[in-house]
Amino acid sequence: MSKNLSTSGTIDVDGTTYEWRLQSEPQWSDDDGWKGMVLSLLEKDCQREAMLEFPAPKRLLKGLPRGRLQIDDPTISRGIRAALGAGWEPMSRGKPVVFVVDAEGN
Repeated sequence: MSKNLSTSGTIDVDGTTYEWRLQSEPQWSDDDGWKGMVLSLLEKDCQREAMLEFPAPKRLLKGLPRGRLQIDDPTISRGIRAALGAGWEPMSRGKPVVFVVDAEGN
């Protein structure tokens, strides 16, 4: 994947293909303040979705303009591995599993 502003795609992680898409961009909430972007992950041909919630970019917290979103292969790969390590089972059934990514991307 190139560094252009793509909002969906596929990625191969450890021999398995995953589909990803941008679920929501960073946005302001009157109740919670700034919320970061959310990525949706789904192992190809499986049922259970994972949602990765990223922290709001620091520039938004400082009142600066949004700028471009940075969605790249390493970020998505780390997110998939972290979700799997935290218990995401793509082959199982059920509601999407939500994982909050910390500021370091873990």
